[in-house]
Amino acid sequence: MLQLRPNCECCNRDLPPDSPDARICSFECTFCRDCVEEQLKNRCPNCGGEFVARPRRPAEELVRNPASTERIFKPEGCKNAA
Repeated sequence: MLQLRPNCECCNRDLPPDSPDARICSFECTFCRDCVEEQLKNRCPNCGGEFVARPRRPAEELVRNPASTERIFKPEGCKNAA
């Protein structure tokens, strides 16, 4: 099950579970659409993988299977990718 991480690793923007702007790679590194398109050029700075839109979990499922609250913020990786 996806963790649905709460923020962009580059800019620390909040990405709630229902955000249409969340992007993930195959390792579930999580970034916002703006950082993916403008800074990262659709290449994950952690693993080199491509990004896809993060699926949204239905609200009723979030009750039983909540999103992660652990924030991961690594802006230095985004600067290196630019």
